[in-house]
Amino acid sequence: MSTARPSSYPSAYPSSDASRFHVSLPHRAVFAVPDGAGVGIECRSGSVWVTLDRDPRDIVLAPGERFESTDHRRVLVSALEASCITVSDAQAAAIPLTRRTPARSPWRLLSHGLSPA
Repeated sequence: MSTARPSSYPSAYPSSDASRFHVSLPHRAVFAVPDGAGVGIECRSGSVWVTLDRDPRDIVLAPGERFESTDHRRVLVSALEASCITVSDAQAAAIPLTRRTPARSPWRLLSHGLSPA
């Protein structure tokens, strides 16, 4: 039984710099970065379409072009043709959590034998 992946999947390999790695993307393959804050995407060959969650922009990168994200959003990189990209500073970025006092629902009173009405 062969364990080789089909050629339609991206393949990643490390760069000489520990904060970067290269990704080969076959035509129509998609590479996702769950949190794009502080992540750079550079197109090395081919062309890629970069989209961010809840962002109306369409960003198309040709060889030598770079996009850097500053927002805590998922980044999707779609290969418009067979392409190679470099992803830099792609360590897991922490999403800041704001400390909020939870809203008090009147229905929480039921556990104490009280009614909201």
